[in-house]
Amino acid sequence: MQMTNKIVNSPAARISSLADSFKDVLKCGQQYVELLDQLASTDQAEDLLTAASKLTEQDLHNAFIDFPQHYQAADYYMLFMGRLLEMHQVASVTVDENQQHEFVATIDPLTDARFKFVVGANGEAAFTEQSQQQPLFYMNLNQRLFQFNNRALVNYFIVYALKKHSDLELRDAIKSLIEFANELADDLGFTINLGILNTANDRRFKLQQPDLRLTMIDRLFVKTGETDYMLMNLPHNSGAELLLDQGIKFDLSFDPDDYSQEWAFSVKDPGEQVSFFDILLHYNLVRQWYLADRDALAVRSEQLIITDDESTSPVATTVPAAPTEPTEPFPAPADQVTEPASAVRDSEKTPTDNGDVVDTETDEDD
Repeated sequence: MQMTNKIVNSPAARISSLADSFKDVLKCGQQYVELLDQLASTDQAEDLLTAASKLTEQDLHNAFIDFPQHYQAADYYMLFMGRLLEMHQVASVTVDENQQHEFVATIDPLTDARFKFVVGANGEAAFTEQSQQQPLFYMNLNQRLFQFNNRALVNYFIVYALKKHSDLELRDAIKSLIEFANELADDLGFTINLGILNTANDRRFKLQQPDLRLTMIDRLFVKTGETDYMLMNLPHNSGAELLLDQGIKFDLSFDPDDYSQEWAFSVKDPGEQVSFFDILLHYNLVRQWYLADRDALAVRSEQLIITDDESTSPVATTVPAAPTEPTEPFPAPADQVTEPASAVRDSEKTPTDNGDVVDTETDEDD
């Protein structure tokens, strides 16, 4: 309920306004308590979302009466996340109240890291790691939208946290966030963008830059000389494919049938359980090569656009929450003829069409 904050001067008017303010506060307070009870006790995902959404928008300010201590919008986002994970028996994320009466999360096994939601002016809340200030994902309750931030995932997990934790520990930590995204999609119909955590074999991760210096592929070819992995040219000199273990194939290529010929990464594995993020996390060869030329190889981040037309609205997707753990090297087929990837030349590539139209809009690279 909208409460009046207008200050009046005459005694009678002030008394009347004070009485009205008390009535407004009582009604607002009753609604507030009911929403808190609903947020704390419901076992229905829709009711949980309704309570959290209303609490993030509740206005408790009044010209005459100071409302008792209450939480901020960011806290309700965190409580919503904690309760939804609790409903699915996910115990790896712990939500606690700090000394400033703010709700923060810890994720096993990253017990040294603290995460908070930071709410923006457009209503989206960013799940942000506090020491590095990296917003790992964005969430909008009203629009039922969830999106991972590719750049922040690389900055925090690959560049920073991997110096302090093993790849398996980081895999377990990211698993909890993927589970949360899947629960939003399955229980509440959220549209989710998993970004570089997507494991679908047909998913292509387009580069931020439309053109690629082919010396980037040459450098990867040189690095494979110290490993058991093989880098091979793709048909029509459209890129290169790195054969890893467990039947995993890591491609950097463009579609020769597409006039724009935009370069993109792709990951293919028999069980569709390995993402581009997993490749960076588990394979030091690829990680060092990628980070050394990150400006040229950065993956585009795509911003989901929600439309009113149901026929054109994005579809919510989920992925397995447990990425495959690399084990034994995967041998190349005996009849496979290898050719140095450095054989690809700039003169054989059609210039990029900068007028290409895509369904998403770019906001940042990773």
